[in-house]
Amino acid sequence: MGIIDLKGIYTAYEGGDRPVIKDLSLSVDSGEYVVVGGPNGAGKTTLLESVNGMVSITHGSASVCGLEVRRQGIEVRKKVGYVLQSFYFDPFTPFTVEQVVLMGRYGRLGLLKRPGWADIEATERAIRAVGIEDLANKPIGTLSGGQQQKALIAQNIAREPELLLLDEPFSNLDFSSREYITGILKSLVRNGTTIMMVSHAFDGLPDMRIRIVVMNAGRISYDGACGAGEVADIVRARAVA
Repeated sequence: MGIIDLKGIYTAYEGGDRPVIKDLSLSVDSGEYVVVGGPNGAGKTTLLESVNGMVSITHGSASVCGLEVRRQGIEVRKKVGYVLQSFYFDPFTPFTVEQVVLMGRYGRLGLLKRPGWADIEATERAIRAVGIEDLANKPIGTLSGGQQQKALIAQNIAREPELLLLDEPFSNLDFSSREYITGILKSLVRNGTTIMMVSHAFDGLPDMRIRIVVMNAGRISYDGACGAGEVADIVRARAVA
């Protein structure tokens, strides 16, 4: 069994009359770097939300990190990091960057427990990893979109997840920042973290084996592996607008 094991799942949002994901099966092994591509509305973000137990799986079975998603969603989310697409903090959000990154540790702490030295050290390592030490004490809401994105990536690195889900993680980053974050993601994979990333930007992928999953209309239309330089052409060829 892989770190992600989906068998014939259907998923639907509350109040929706039709499933978004339809009869989808997917198995991902630990340490894989998976890129999910496809046209808008294909179900890519819904796939991430299904893996993380954030949307209702109405049929089929789903196991993530050895846990049953439909029954153990809270426990799954303690083992999984998730960087949302285009999430912005209000300018008046009363937390510093360091505090926001530290929040990534809360799932490990348990209810009402205070952070210890291990949590502080993990937070500091994550902040250094994404190169935002100079922003640590700044209010998160005063930062640019790209800086906030880096803080959220740091927050999820601090979680030390078994599986990291990213939804368009490069959308607010300039090219140099994308290259820098790509290097971090490559390092995480080499250290055993599994990455599943939804993206339309394929020019900044790490030089390593990439697993491509292309989605169309809530189903997988292609599942294969290639080098980073081949990803864009394969996604374009397999996606149906």
